Formats: sequence, structure tokens, C-alpha cells
Amino acid sequence: MTRTIPCVLMRAGTSRGPFFLRDWLPADERERDEALIGAIGASDLLQLDGVGGGNSLTSKVAIVSRSKEPGCDVDYLFAQVGVGQRSVDTRPNCGNMLSGVAPFAIEQGLIDAQDGETTVRVFNVNTRSRIDVTVLTPGRRVVYAGDTSIDGVAGAAAPIRLNFLDAWGSVTGSLFPTGRRIDAIDGLPVTCIDAAMPLVLLRAADLGLHGRETPAQLDADAALLARIEAVRRAAGLAMGLGDVSASVVPKPVIVSAGDDPDSITSRYFTPRRCHAAHAVTGAIGVATAFALPGTVASGAPARDGTRTVSVLHPQGRIAIEVLVAGQGEAASVQRAALVRTARKILQGELHLPEDVFSTSTKETNQ
Repeated sequence: MTRTIPCVLMRAGTSRGPFFLRDWLPADERERDEALIGAIGASDLLQLDGVGGGNSLTSKVAIVSRSKEPGCDVDYLFAQVGVGQRSVDTRPNCGNMLSGVAPFAIEQGLIDAQDGETTVRVFNVNTRSRIDVTVLTPGRRVVYAGDTSIDGVAGAAAPIRLNFLDAWGSVTGSLFPTGRRIDAIDGLPVTCIDAAMPLVLLRAADLGLHGRETPAQLDADAALLARIEAVRRAAGLAMGLGDVSASVVPKPVIVSAGDDPDSITSRYFTPRRCHAAHAVTGAIGVATAFALPGTVASGAPARDGTRTVSVLHPQGRIAIEVLVAGQGEAASVQRAALVRTARKILQGELHLPEDVFSTSTKETNQ
């Protein structure tokens, strides 16, 4: 026996996953998570029995609904589904999947498109923060074709602008949740920061690395991965997140010098494997740490006004436009914006196997 629900599969930024209206999924949270596990095929590493791709970047889900938040149009709940394990984590946000939310919401009738371009005010339920997403809508219709390229994705598509307005301290309540810009964990200087995504930043040199290692090289170093995971768990406790052994936050990031005064090299972990490119939310966190003084990632002295920070990753770079207000220790990042792309891959009915649902749920539905 199977259950059938509507589904739209999208490539969003450098991620891919199914998009659902909230009403398409079970109302009960446990049953909803079981449905997501079945949709992705989370139970096996290759995810052969679902639409996942055997990788954390293709094991993502976006759930969208009309928003009840003042000043917002739609709610976006992100879910990171397990790879080889039956798990669903809704603690983090995902900026790459976010780039598909506005096109999806417009096409599903949640938002009326404007002629030319349409800005959708998105409320991220995970981090309780607002992001304005602008998409091209000539003739009041979403277009996916265009000439904008992003590193990590073949070809070109229409630009989608993400404008993060209040992503600083949205999860822990503070930009630097430990109260310090540098902490010592396991003998290493680290920066714990909550900017769009809780992160723990480490310098490549402090780990005996040059910072330009490939994801395959980093993933093959079991001792390095174990040390990073130990630091991540300790950072989670220090940031007030509790035991994070079963969670994907905070995300560890290895940083090193960039190619010029306005760039920084980053290796972002998801959290136990190195990202093939880079998470958008992670890039905002890295750019924030780079733009402010006193962190392990700090670049040139902070300057008042708008600057573009390039976060260099294994597939290229992400350019983050940040607005810095104030000088020195009083400086703060007020806004961060960047451009992504998205593409609708298919729309149809997704068949969920009955065996992903718990016994009590089955009995309830009989």
C-alpha cells in the first residue's frame, strides 16, 4: 500500500529536493517527518527508494505555506533529512533551498505575481527570521531561463536575489552566543557565530592545513573529521544549543586567506562531510565574521557602508553584499544579500511506502 501526495522537485541554488505545500503533508509532526523520510528514501545511504541523491545536498525538503507573521507573505520550513538514517532536522535554515521558495509560492497561487519582478517576503520558521526574495516575473509569470550563472551549477538561469534582513542571532539570540569573538576549544582558537546559521569557525593553519584542500581530501582524513566533530559538539554546548550529536547545527567551517583583501577561503561541513560547494547561510556567516573585527576569520578592518565579500569555495565563489554600520568593536552587519538561481525539475505525485509510517500511525488510519 502507498500514499500519494503532490510534490514539486526543484534544484535550488546548489541543493536539490522536494517542495511541498504544508497542506499536502500530514498535519501531525511525527507523521510529517515519516512522510519526508519516505519521500527522500532516507533509510539507505544511496536513497534508492526515494528522490534523494545519497548526499546531504540532495536530501533537503522545503515546506511552504501562507504566513501568519506580520509583514510576511509565506512561511518556509526547511528540513534536513538523513542519509542512511531515519532522521529529520528542522533546526537549521537553508539559503540554497530558500531560492526556490518564491517561484514555488507564486506558481502554487500563494502570491500574486507582479509584472516584471516580484518580491516575496519569506519568514523562515526554523530561525524565525525574514528574507526578501526577488524573482523575475515578466507577464506575471515565473521564468527560470536566464543568463545568470552560479558556481557549482552547470548552465545559466534567471537571477533570484536573496536579501537577509534579520539573520543575526536568530537561533541563539546573540550574534556571538558565547559572549566572546574567539573561544578556545580542544586547544584551538574558534569563533562561534550565529549569522543565518550557527557556525563554529576554525583556522586552517591551526589544523595543519593550507585551506585549499578538496572536499575529497578532507573527507578522507578520519582523524581530522573526528577532531572537527569533537569541536562542533563542544561548541554546540557553549552556544546554548545543548547536545548536538544528533543535530546538523552548528556547522563547522575551516577558513583561510582569500585571493584579495575582500575575499576569504572557506571549507564548509554539512556537518560530517565537506560541502562540494558552499551553503548560502554558511556563506553569510563567514562573510559576517570576515567583515567584523576580532574573529578567527576577520579580514581588513571593518568599514562603514556596503561592501562585497567573496567567499571562495571548492566550486568557485559566492559574492555576499554586506551592509556594515559602525566602526571597530561597535560595527555590526545590518543586511546581507546575494544572487542564486533555481529550476523546476518536475511536478507530479509522490508515492510514499506505507512501511515508513509508525505502527501507531497505521492503526490510526485504518
